[in-house]
Amino acid sequence: MNRSIALWARTGSAKVANQGQALRQRIEHTAELESAKNGFEILRDDFPGHDCSPSSSGFSDSCGNRAYWDGGRRYRLVGAARGTGGSATGAGGSGGVDSTTCLALARQERYSLYALSFRYGQRHLQELDRAARIAVHFGVERHIVVDFDMRTIGGSALTCGGDVPKDRGPDEIAGGGIPPTYVPARNTIFLAFALAWAEVIGAQDIFIGVNAIDFSGYPDCRPAFIEAFQRLAGMATKAGVEGRAVRIRAPLLHMTKAEIIRKGLPLGVDYSMTHSCYDPPPDRPACGRCDSCLLRRKGFAEAGVPDPIDYRD
Repeated sequence: MNRSIALWARTGSAKVANQGQALRQRIEHTAELESAKNGFEILRDDFPGHDCSPSSSGFSDSCGNRAYWDGGRRYRLVGAARGTGGSATGAGGSGGVDSTTCLALARQERYSLYALSFRYGQRHLQELDRAARIAVHFGVERHIVVDFDMRTIGGSALTCGGDVPKDRGPDEIAGGGIPPTYVPARNTIFLAFALAWAEVIGAQDIFIGVNAIDFSGYPDCRPAFIEAFQRLAGMATKAGVEGRAVRIRAPLLHMTKAEIIRKGLPLGVDYSMTHSCYDPPPDRPACGRCDSCLLRRKGFAEAGVPDPIDYRD
């Protein structure tokens, strides 16, 4: 059986102070469902103050502890997949358009699906709720959350506050430099976790939903980055030095957002389940004005497909 890991990776930002008990209950319910169906686990760093007692929540981490809930600030999902003729691992499961379409492509290639996600200090929670539901929708077999805190490093509007750019035109998004929503070395970190997991489960492929056409200029979404990490995978792992290097696959890398959407629809992607916004308001799933929302709206318009998301405007 070939195995692969599929990375779903995105970040976003939101005002979370008042998101409250209802969202907590939804995520706990989803996690319980995944635990029963898909072997959901939480992997966490041993941060002070983490309460993983049996009463904390409804699912367990890899050490048998109950999953910690920190009031709604820092969960993240990533995906991995294991295949029938091979195995694939997926990194960076965010519940966004690209990561969800990438997951659907891995399933089309007859991979059994595994989900790998990160709670790394990002400000918004909606992507966790969406990614968990998408994992259930696609029949993910195992879904793990890796817990670390990028807020201790800083350097991004998505982890340490700061303004999220709004109302930028396509030319400014494409040519305006690296925006403050960039999280330093994020995809490098995510792929490193995915590479480690791929070695453990014997996966031959890692899928990641990065895109270098309709994107905000992040350096870790470009072809040169994928090529460099592929070389690293061949040199920095036991599998690599033994001639069994894991392949890094980015099937959406050279596609426009419209092409990605048109690719996903016949594969069974329900884009109403996805989340793209960097700064969702408290009463809507998306602001409609940040770079991510604008690229998403442009993609649906060019694809000739209504965007099912309810925007603020």
